[in-house]
Amino acid sequence: MSVTYAIGLCTMFLRNPRCSLTVGDVVTTSPETDLHSEYLRADLMLAVGQPTEAARILAPVVDAEPGNEAALELLARSYFGSAQLSRAEEALRRLVALAPANGWAWRALARTLERQSRPEEAAPHHRMADALGD
Repeated sequence: MSVTYAIGLCTMFLRNPRCSLTVGDVVTTSPETDLHSEYLRADLMLAVGQPTEAARILAPVVDAEPGNEAALELLARSYFGSAQLSRAEEALRRLVALAPANGWAWRALARTLERQSRPEEAAPHHRMADALGD
């Protein structure tokens, strides 16, 4: 079974003159598409303002590589950007457990809690981010 998705970002955002894809083109990939390519595709989706699509792409990547800090951080950013705050909180809690010296993750967790009207819970995470220099 293959996965199909709409593409068209290479000519608009990567400015590759050899790229023949345009908006609306469809590219078919096999289920064996490597995780790194999916990560890069999700990063591009987030960069062009498609956080929900980025999260959809990244969820299986993080499931396949639960210890991958970069993928987990991008997933958390995608959830935060698409206002899926409980999912963002879950991803960020996993990230701070996995990388406790990541000041950005502590700050993002605090901001996620604040967006959920939980400032008292956010305060210690802000202090941790401050202590880490973020």
